[in-house]
Amino acid sequence: MQLFVDDLTVIDFSYLCKERGVVGESWIVDVLLDGSLNEQSMVLDFAIVKKQIKAIIDDAVDHKLLLPIQEKSLTINESTYHDGHLTLDFISERASYYLQSPSCAFAQINCLTISIASVTDYLNKIILAELPNNVQGLTLTLRPENIADDYYHYTHGLKLHDGNCQRIAHGHRSKIQIFVDGTKNKALENKWCLRWQDIYIASEADRVSKNEIQLSTSALSNLTPDHQFFSYTAPQGRFDIAVETSVLDIVDCDSTVELLADFIARQLKQECPTNTVKVIAYEGVAKGAIVSV
Repeated sequence: MQLFVDDLTVIDFSYLCKERGVVGESWIVDVLLDGSLNEQSMVLDFAIVKKQIKAIIDDAVDHKLLLPIQEKSLTINESTYHDGHLTLDFISERASYYLQSPSCAFAQINCLTISIASVTDYLNKIILAELPNNVQGLTLTLRPENIADDYYHYTHGLKLHDGNCQRIAHGHRSKIQIFVDGTKNKALENKWCLRWQDIYIASEADRVSKNEIQLSTSALSNLTPDHQFFSYTAPQGRFDIAVETSVLDIVDCDSTVELLADFIARQLKQECPTNTVKVIAYEGVAKGAIVSV
């Protein structure tokens, strides 16, 4: 007997990639369970599937930075500054990144490359351990949203958020729609998607000096003049990141989707001050904000 739930949840996260650096991503999750009927003539109550399995998935990877711990260019250490925190040094082909975060902000996956296959295997083992004995099999399908037009991958953190959005390196794969005087402008959409392709978006208000940043001893020795520094303390702990300018965009606001939509609209309005501009910015799948100026 099989039980399925399509579109169980969407996981929004970032991951380390040797070629691309830090990549924001959003995957839709479908679940298929194999098992015998229980005393209620069910494989598993849909309420349990939707609540328990979703909670397990969210706790394991959602709004985290996924780490391929077999990758030799990645170094993870206990922080010398705060208990329960880790420092991370990552040298990609695109840029170098250095972080400090509470350990809950990372998912350490025993693989060389973060992929749908490696994350599926990681989640399968965690979920199966929590399911009742009558459930013998689990098939997870992780899939990106089918987006016909342009999209971008971005990573950020929200210091004012009480939940997991406060983590300084989580991200999204997002589409955008831009209208000028009521007409969809694909050229502008493409321009912004190129600008924010595999980008780290930081808030100017979170900028700190090199003397204030908290990173590993090795990171502090390897920083270059091209690194910029951002840090904040949120309910889960202290967050620090050093990012190279080439993979960074700094905004004059917080990086909520509402304010990012407004940021884009304001930039566009400067380019075409006599036109009406409408921006529909997405944060992952099927959610976002609309700003008209």
